[in-house]
Amino acid sequence: MEKFALEILCQIIGIGSASGLIYQDPSLYVIGDNSGFLYQYDLQSKELQRHPLVENPTENTPKKEKADFEAITQYQDSLYIFGSGSTEKRNKMVQLNGNTKQVIATNDLTDLYAVMQNFGGINPEDFNIEGAIFDGENYYLLNRGNGKSGKNVLFTVAGKNLSNDFQILSNSYKLPKIKGVRTSFTDGVLVGDQLYFLASAEDTQSTYDDGAVLGSLIGSIDLKTMKINFTQKISDTHKFEGLTLFADDADKIQFLLCEDNDTEVLETTIYKLRVNKKR
Repeated sequence: MEKFALEILCQIIGIGSASGLIYQDPSLYVIGDNSGFLYQYDLQSKELQRHPLVENPTENTPKKEKADFEAITQYQDSLYIFGSGSTEKRNKMVQLNGNTKQVIATNDLTDLYAVMQNFGGINPEDFNIEGAIFDGENYYLLNRGNGKSGKNVLFTVAGKNLSNDFQILSNSYKLPKIKGVRTSFTDGVLVGDQLYFLASAEDTQSTYDDGAVLGSLIGSIDLKTMKINFTQKISDTHKFEGLTLFADDADKIQFLLCEDNDTEVLETTIYKLRVNKKR
């Protein structure tokens, strides 16, 4: 039996540069790093809705101006969407009501991100949050090590809030290479006590400028030991940037993935990935 299977689930017209997604039957919630909207796509009716995340939202926002929403997570009745922190304009976290999709709060994470950079030994130009998970007690934030220092870091952040009352732990990881280029975190999702993550290889040493895509892999980290359980290459050509749980069965786990195509074309392909539990 194959260790994994990757197939196309659907294509969505109207979403570009998809960077994160949440599955909540029958809807997919998708963010794009160029966009000021949260997208809601109904897998049954095929209808697409847009929910504003910022004032005067636009699609294909100019690179210097965009909020760079790269990570989305859900807990109970709230959705949390994080900017990457890779520039001063990308330090926002937006909290939405999961039922109404209205913005509850917009938080400035400048201070948190600065402490994370110091704590994790990451230079500001190498800081790039691309994955977020919230379990009600801890936030798990994944720094993508695609800067010159190559720092792939999993931050565990606990506390009453993310503005001025938090504690931080950090764990660094050296991920496998694809075609000679080190992969770097692009998203993560919690399944039990395992953090499943995506990582991609991109021929660049910048958190700002894109490079040639060389492939992606999936893996998992045991949150009890903070050690990597496995990694598995799943593509030689795709830069997968979004990961959400679709189904958890006795012998396999199914995920949905989205891809950042690094273009202004408003079209997104959603993939289904099956990973066997026995490897």
